Amino acid sequence: ISMPFSEAAWLCLAVTAGSGGIILCKYKSPGQLGSWVVCLAALWGGACLLSLSLFWSLILFSLSCFLLYMLSSGQELLPVDGKAVLVTGSDSGFGHGLAKHLDKLGFTVFAGVLDENGSGAEELRRSCSKRLSVLQMDVTNQQQIKDVYSKVAEKVQDKGLWAVINNAGILSFPMEGELIPMADYKACMAVNFFGAVEVTKTFLPLLRKSKGRLVNISSTGGVFPMQQMAAYGSSKAALTMFSSVMRLELSKWGVKVSVIQPGGFRTSLGGTSESWDKKMQAVLDHLPPELQKDYGRDYILAQKNFLRVFQFSTNPDITPVMRVVEHAVSAKSPAAFYEPGRDIYMSILMASFVPTSVLDYFLKKKYTIVQPSVLGTPKNKGS
Repeated sequence: ISMPFSEAAWLCLAVTAGSGGIILCKYKSPGQLGSWVVCLAALWGGACLLSLSLFWSLILFSLSCFLLYMLSSGQELLPVDGKAVLVTGSDSGFGHGLAKHLDKLGFTVFAGVLDENGSGAEELRRSCSKRLSVLQMDVTNQQQIKDVYSKVAEKVQDKGLWAVINNAGILSFPMEGELIPMADYKACMAVNFFGAVEVTKTFLPLLRKSKGRLVNISSTGGVFPMQQMAAYGSSKAALTMFSSVMRLELSKWGVKVSVIQPGGFRTSLGGTSESWDKKMQAVLDHLPPELQKDYGRDYILAQKNFLRVFQFSTNPDITPVMRVVEHAVSAKSPAAFYEPGRDIYMSILMASFVPTSVLDYFLKKKYTIVQPSVLGTPKNKGS
């Protein structure tokens, strides 16, 4: 059955789509503006199918334009004005890149590092301006966090700290949840979750004073299940929920909270081939005989393939992450969630609406390596 389309509806749909396209091209959808444009396009599609009258088409068009204007105005970046930011985990990866990027933008950067004498810390001192301070800060060490707080508070004084970027994180060794040692679960939670909570609680008085920003680097692994990432994904899921609760609670203080959920980017988080081999051997040495028998040595050793595939399939250019963090720190109205990476927003969207059985099928297809020995080969499964 064909539905009639009024000329006014077609005109409004075209103008709205064009306006949305211009906004997306201008801002490259750093926050949630892109999702709003998609929603408006869907709204207009429904309006066209209903063949609204000229009057209601114009009313809906005016409201859409006003909404897009308000959303786009929220993308405006605030002046740096010497604002101070704290970045944890600045030794390498995202944290290292963020410390350099924010320093170039004119921020006063406090770069927390795990090793103040390491190569990453020396590189920051050598390449960045005098505004950047490298500070010893193991996020699992309460005393080091307190020491950094004292130094930061002394320097910012009444201005407060504009932003805390909780970036420090570890991956542990990706393998099936039953095989991951409890020590790895505890280590992931200690760094990725409890460390971020400890830093947040310690520095919140300075953030409330400036009505600033809390930015937590989570992961898509904390949104939908990824095989071999039980320890890492669980810690990131906890961090995401903590951030969401804090977003609600801190709004009354004028503090805005954003969560960054990057896709696959190549950093030093995964470690090296040598560290993989050592970790794998440690797992084998302490694995109960029953598990070794059920899974089989070949299957356990094949877990290393995940890291090799991960290294080759990830994007070495971390610019998208730098851009969204800059937006979260500087935008007048930052988004609650950012999804930098190839097609990450659409993947999260699909994971939210696709039936679980369908999602599980594709995730298992994507990450399956070999079968545990007790199950036999895939072709004999179920026989």
